[in-house]
Amino acid sequence: MSKLYLQKENRAIAILIIVYTVGLVGIGANIHESFILLTPLNLLLSLGLVLWNHPTWNRATYTFLIGCFLAGYGIEVVGVQTGLIFGSYTYGPVLGYQIWETPLMIGVNWVLLVYCIGATLNHSLLKDKAILLKAIVGALILLLLDILIEPVAIRYNFWTWEATEVPIQNYLAWYLIALVLLLGFYHFVGRAKNKVAICLLALQFIFFGILLFLR
Repeated sequence: MSKLYLQKENRAIAILIIVYTVGLVGIGANIHESFILLTPLNLLLSLGLVLWNHPTWNRATYTFLIGCFLAGYGIEVVGVQTGLIFGSYTYGPVLGYQIWETPLMIGVNWVLLVYCIGATLNHSLLKDKAILLKAIVGALILLLLDILIEPVAIRYNFWTWEATEVPIQNYLAWYLIALVLLLGFYHFVGRAKNKVAICLLALQFIFFGILLFLR
């Protein structure tokens, strides 16, 4: 790995740590009620920094990124409009501009999380294991993150549920959708490694874990 690439990687990781630390302080300390509305900018910056460090760009990479965004966003649109996938829920203003009552950023979020988990497992003991096994484990990690995110997201009006409790249906749907999208990641992107993705995934767990603790 070249010195130039390592410098780029380190810069991206440093920026992410700073951004998530500022976000944690700003939201956790309730510095200003509109601070959380910067969430779409954070998602775009996070995805940009991760993809800036993607090792190999080709048609397969673009196919995955576009396909994952369209699939993730499309599923959320159907979910919001029908309540048949995740349960009955509505999005608040935090994730920004919406089409069909669904924020475009939710598609970005699916890409970000699936990519980060897929790339992280390519650094793990499972790196040489079968695609299906990695997808099964990766979907479980994404499910654990969703369990952590849900109470925080509800508190800060990312989205709200019609039911008083988050339906089990939501978690089952998250797991199955993540499983399919991770299979897509490993089919198109393969064994690509990205340490910035590992950092971002860790920051997501830390960020939402601390906000959950501060509830």
